[in-house]
Amino acid sequence: MTETSPRPLRVLAAMSGGVDSAVAAARAAEAGHDVTGVHLALSANPQSFRTGARGCCTIEDSRDARRAADVIGIPFYVWDLADRFREDVVEDFVAEYEAGRTPNPCLRCNEKIKFAALLDKALALGFDAVCTGHYAKVLVDEDGNRELHRASDMAKDQSYVLGVLDDRQLAHALFPLGDTVTTKDEIRAEAERRGLAVARKPDSHDICFIADGDTQGFLAGRLGKAEGDIVDEEGNRLGTHEGAYGYTIGQRKGLRLGTPAPDGKPRYVLDISPVTNTVTVGPAAALDVTALTAIKPRWCGTAPEGPGTYTAQLRAHGGETEVDAELVDGELRVTFTEPVRGVAPGQAIVLYDGTRVVGSATIATTTRATAAAV
Repeated sequence: MTETSPRPLRVLAAMSGGVDSAVAAARAAEAGHDVTGVHLALSANPQSFRTGARGCCTIEDSRDARRAADVIGIPFYVWDLADRFREDVVEDFVAEYEAGRTPNPCLRCNEKIKFAALLDKALALGFDAVCTGHYAKVLVDEDGNRELHRASDMAKDQSYVLGVLDDRQLAHALFPLGDTVTTKDEIRAEAERRGLAVARKPDSHDICFIADGDTQGFLAGRLGKAEGDIVDEEGNRLGTHEGAYGYTIGQRKGLRLGTPAPDGKPRYVLDISPVTNTVTVGPAAALDVTALTAIKPRWCGTAPEGPGTYTAQLRAHGGETEVDAELVDGELRVTFTEPVRGVAPGQAIVLYDGTRVVGSATIATTTRATAAAV
């Protein structure tokens, strides 16, 4: 198994304005590639996006990316992908929550923007690859097939949000930080040695297009308030909400239920029904899931044949769990070796074979443990 890009390439480096993408672009240039930096303008009104150096889409971020490109000594451009971002990421995000599901906008951005719209444009302009600051690796096996693997440093691994990449996209992907086994402080120290002003810039957090971090407020502004009932597993009314879209499976805080549970223990969101506009709550044990079905599978290579045993990751910062999985009539059917908690439709499940990313799919339905009915 070898690293990709043994020869010099024409590389388009996506520069968010943060330290990771700046160091990635610098490493690509240092490796001898012909690098051009590009910042993606993802909002028609950048002032509405997160400021204070915490996002990746503000005017401030664009300026930081330009300064980094100047220091590296590479050409730099800003490309306007605001319309595509609004349609494929923001509107998808709102629609998923409205349907009672829990989307991952960063994963959708990687699929639809950075490795679809951006890559297509890069290839049309004669570039060989798109470079980003993600912590993941693309390796080539003995037969010349490209594989997506976890980063060398598991603590920083971001392969989960790249699990949507297919063969064609992997063939043109470059992740210069993937083999780095260092702390983030060391990455910042490298940036400082290179003279990059973003060395001490805080990492981005939360969702870039929600300026104040208030997801529920953002959704209410798009969808309006829609009062409904919060009920227990027997259908007894416990309280009200102002929009079922403001809740996620496994949520504990913010329920505002005046009456304590009979057992005195916390209650969690178990189900969200957009049809009846109800939120069902119950005990933690009722969140245990033993199996799920997932749709829209995307494979980082050839689709697996027959049943197999893998490890799975269900959240961007979650751990691994062992599963048995099989593709049946285009639908991924997954059984967990041990029950897992808080799995929500709309989330992505990413399958791994060791460190290799097999592929991903979107969770459609879950099967609860029998204990949940007790």
